[in-house]
Amino acid sequence: MTKKILLLATGGTIASEKKPNSDKLESGVLTGEELLEKCDIPNGIEVVVHSIFQKASIHLTFQDLLVLKSKMDELLLNNSFDGIVITQGTDTLEESSYFMNLITDYHIPIVFTGSQRSPIEIGTDSYINIKNAVLTACSEELNEVGVTVVFNERIFHSRYVRKEHASNIQGFNAFGYGYLGIIDNNQVRVFQKPTFKDNYQLRKDLPEVDIIKVYMNADGKYIKAARENQVDGIVIEGVGRGQVSPTMMQEIRQCIEEGIAVVITTTAVEGEVYPTYDYPGSTYDLLQNGVILGKDYDSKKARIKLMVGLASEVPLHTLFHPF
Repeated sequence: MTKKILLLATGGTIASEKKPNSDKLESGVLTGEELLEKCDIPNGIEVVVHSIFQKASIHLTFQDLLVLKSKMDELLLNNSFDGIVITQGTDTLEESSYFMNLITDYHIPIVFTGSQRSPIEIGTDSYINIKNAVLTACSEELNEVGVTVVFNERIFHSRYVRKEHASNIQGFNAFGYGYLGIIDNNQVRVFQKPTFKDNYQLRKDLPEVDIIKVYMNADGKYIKAARENQVDGIVIEGVGRGQVSPTMMQEIRQCIEEGIAVVITTTAVEGEVYPTYDYPGSTYDLLQNGVILGKDYDSKKARIKLMVGLASEVPLHTLFHPF
């Protein structure tokens, strides 16, 4: 039976070429149609391509992603697809994929991919990543799983995937959680699946949420700057179990008093924030002052979760659960 896959292209290194009279790359030059021509898609798979954007991924905005979501809604309303592939640059791929995971509720697989090397470089991973993403989007084993990321023959869930290398073709990983499966000789093999999927309906515009990092001798000036710029939320990337410098606490308390949502995460790659200690700036101190514990979310994913939670008007104390 023929599988029908929707491929939405948005640019990135995977669609780049050299700039005229230069040795530098220009991101997002090639269309999805041009890329697909060289991907050697197996017989029995029909790929319908729509080139939505041709941007570097750091130029993508959440408004762009909402446009992408609307395009998927439109196309799925009048067509039957077995899966969706989205290509984009790798710099913000972990954020885009997780945001889409939270705001979509399709039963079919949605697979993000990109590349570390441009299509014109020796050893490019552009075409094989697209091919493997298409194969993964055909897999009925990944129905109802949510949004995944395919990179270097591995399938990751968007919730935990992180870019681990700036240039190596093994660009992504999911530390502590592993990958869901692999693509080997055109065969998709799924080893594990998440036990939970959350989905949210956006009821108002996405709010402004900043990330502020903790380090030795950090004070509250960046928190103050965010507060005075009237952000809706702040994610603080703490240390260890979720500690902050005690000199940050005054501004954190001021944010809570003014109704700004504050979430604490950890800079540690694995493990979750937890109120183990009781001293100024500890996770327990933060919790007692109204800060939300971000569990094992990294700061980027916590920011997206908080933005979506605020825009969906859900009780924030329910927002950060183990998955």
